[in-house]
Amino acid sequence: MKNKTLNRIYKMLKPQMKYIIIISIIAIIINIGEIIKPYLIKVAIDNFLSAGVWQKGILTIGIIGAIYIAIVLIGNILDFIITTATSMIGENVVYSIRNKLYRYIQHANIPFHDKTPSGTLFVRITSDVEDITTFFKDVITTFMQDVLMIIALATMMLTLNYKLAFTCFLLIPLVALTSFVITKTTKKVQEISKKAKTKLNIFLSESIYGVKLIKIFNRQYEKEKECSKLCNDFYKSRIPTAFTEGFLYALMLIFENLGVAIITWVCVNNLFNVNLDVGTIYIFITYLKQIFEPIQRLVENFETIQEALVSINKIYDILEHKEYLEDFENGIELEHINGKIEFKNVWFAYQGDNWILKDVSFTIEPGQSVAIVGRTGSR
Repeated sequence: MKNKTLNRIYKMLKPQMKYIIIISIIAIIINIGEIIKPYLIKVAIDNFLSAGVWQKGILTIGIIGAIYIAIVLIGNILDFIITTATSMIGENVVYSIRNKLYRYIQHANIPFHDKTPSGTLFVRITSDVEDITTFFKDVITTFMQDVLMIIALATMMLTLNYKLAFTCFLLIPLVALTSFVITKTTKKVQEISKKAKTKLNIFLSESIYGVKLIKIFNRQYEKEKECSKLCNDFYKSRIPTAFTEGFLYALMLIFENLGVAIITWVCVNNLFNVNLDVGTIYIFITYLKQIFEPIQRLVENFETIQEALVSINKIYDILEHKEYLEDFENGIELEHINGKIEFKNVWFAYQGDNWILKDVSFTIEPGQSVAIVGRTGSR
């Protein structure tokens, strides 16, 4: 990743950094709860139900159940806080970036607007900003949580029985590779879909903006056909995306069930001298299912990060070009305006030597209104 891109990300993250740190700490607490819950079930099965007792010392099945319920309730409350907070962070970023873009567009000079289509600016201020929102909501606050969750689950499995753990870990590279391949495929079809969506957004923006001209020149039928074609292209581009996303979900279910089958097969046949209690088998199955989700999410997030980085660079490629901004602060304020306006030997061009006005001279007397009409407006 280039230093310029990292600096741009830092600019966006800096105002939200303290909230991100707090959310990350809460996420770690939720992870701890998710690891403890299956362990409580294991204790209840192996130490109480299998032995046919309900109490050992001060610990009872009722107390274990109460602790489990408390962890579930606290986890749900904290999860609600994280979901709300990450949504607010994403919306704050959208608010800030969108305002900066709009302010830039308003202050940019005529040459900038002459070379930048209005539809492109519309896409920057809508779709690209939304990609950044997804980056903040789905990646920034969950990346560290997923990494720590994988480490914690793997450590617990190794502690319980390293032979069975390593047997289960054989599935992890297969899960990661499958997720990577399908996500790559999904990214390619999503890029096609995004291009189709961009074309549609640009068309809608420009046609709605120029609806008066369309009606004046009676081009409604042609524009309807063009809109129908663009909508159809976008619809067709979304079908492969839905297929690949559904296919990945189905494969993850297959891998989960395969993992359950492996654990059951090893324990029933006492392979590798693995002889586990029922509760330990349960906790292995639960941890194995839990470890697949963050692995899959990490792989998918890499694609989200790439899309967000492209959008971030596109936006800042506009915001960092200060040469197009007009100076509204240091201009000369005219307190009293008297007399006529005279243009004398005026030359004007938007770009280089492509002169629009060539040695033009005229005078506007007080009270007169003068319109300078170009080729398009004169038709």
